[in-house]
Amino acid sequence: MIDYLNLLQTDLPWLFWSGLAAFGLIVGSFINVVIHRLPIMMMRGWKAECAELLETPDKAPDGEQTYDLVRPRSACPGCGRAIRAWENIPIISYLILRGRCPGCGMRISLRYPLVELLVGLLTVGVIAAFGVSIFSLALLPLVWALVAMSFIDLEHQLLPDQLTLPLLWLGLLVALHPSAPLDPADAIIGATVGYLSLWSVYQLFRLLTGKEGMGFGDFKLMGLLGAWMGWTVVPLVVLLGSGLGVLAAIGMALAGRKVSGQPMPFGPFLAGAGLVALFWGDHIIEGYLRLSGL
Repeated sequence: MIDYLNLLQTDLPWLFWSGLAAFGLIVGSFINVVIHRLPIMMMRGWKAECAELLETPDKAPDGEQTYDLVRPRSACPGCGRAIRAWENIPIISYLILRGRCPGCGMRISLRYPLVELLVGLLTVGVIAAFGVSIFSLALLPLVWALVAMSFIDLEHQLLPDQLTLPLLWLGLLVALHPSAPLDPADAIIGATVGYLSLWSVYQLFRLLTGKEGMGFGDFKLMGLLGAWMGWTVVPLVVLLGSGLGVLAAIGMALAGRKVSGQPMPFGPFLAGAGLVALFWGDHIIEGYLRLSGL
């Protein structure tokens, strides 16, 4: 498969890149499903576990039907109208429908085309930056999951274990392949340093203030980034993520959108910093070392 894709890229570059972009947009449409449905699935799972522990009558949470990433069919939350196939074409359908449900006129969130576009651009960007290899193909689920986790954390202040933990283990396994830039030892150390870098800050903050400054999902996210990129990138990701978070907090405060004491998710800033480090981390670190004379 790798050889075929490289041949296609060489002989028919227009077909390769346009097909890759279209594939990325389609994946982006599915990522929107994950962003919307995974938190609901988790909530229903928690309710079911509580019902079992409390020995309440056995029934589906909220008395609703099976709900997963495939079932039931996508529908408008306003009128319940099933979304037709032609209404689910990435970006194009949003433009044709002018961002509204054709049934009830309810506005469709701009998040849907933005996620599709972002995933499409990242899909093309990964292959353009790293070529076609086992490693670059493994990177694609990483960047897709980072997008999903960012938007889930923004909306629910939650980083699901269903995404962070499999990606952490995948990063460690990918390090076993010869095409990976890290060896297994670097990946293991990166995962450990990444996790402990935020865990130690959390423990120190709790010791000094008696409050919890961040969630455990942030530790796991930092651990998976360390597993993929190594421990040397961890300080860069933490600094970039913290800087982006501070700028966002200042911007929201100036705009009057942030209430004092209101928690702000850290995951999107870590994920954004991780993407920056993935594409340009080596250049940033080399530039810093050169400027500092080290």
